[in-house]
Amino acid sequence: MHYEKNYRAYKRGLSKPERKRLRLLMHDFRRRPEDLKPEQTAALEALFGKVPTLGVIYHLRWEATAIFDTIQDLGSAAKALREWIATARETELDWQPFITMLEGHWDGILAYFVHRRTSGPVEGINNKVRVVMRRGYGIHQLSTLWSRLVLDVNWASRKIGFTIGSIRELAARIQTAFTSVYT
Repeated sequence: MHYEKNYRAYKRGLSKPERKRLRLLMHDFRRRPEDLKPEQTAALEALFGKVPTLGVIYHLRWEATAIFDTIQDLGSAAKALREWIATARETELDWQPFITMLEGHWDGILAYFVHRRTSGPVEGINNKVRVVMRRGYGIHQLSTLWSRLVLDVNWASRKIGFTIGSIRELAARIQTAFTSVYT
């Protein structure tokens, strides 16, 4: 990928202290622009002067984020996303795999603008199930595995603020789904 070659070539040319500074800058690269101090923004802009492709990626990423953060209706969101895709295609970078994924999930992505809900909580629970199953290698009884999962989800609920009642309700629905799969 052009970006990787450009960035790696730049990084290779740096001394060890400069590479360390670059690593610190990459932390700022991942933060929202409004959360950066003026000197951090200036340092990033200086980096973008040296590695322009990073600047393109940075600005396009936050433009896309702004679409999801600010636009409230489906029609405006679809229009803004199409304009963003057109802008991304105009760059010299290969955005096509991302654009293909975006267009392949277009209806699901636009559904966010109807109810302002994501699949994040479900993805989090799926990940928790995978971790519990990995850690529970050798557990032969479904009830033991299920107990471990409920304990982990209840622990997570304290961290993210779900009530125990709502977690138990969710757990009952998950258990019903699991019971039909595991016999």
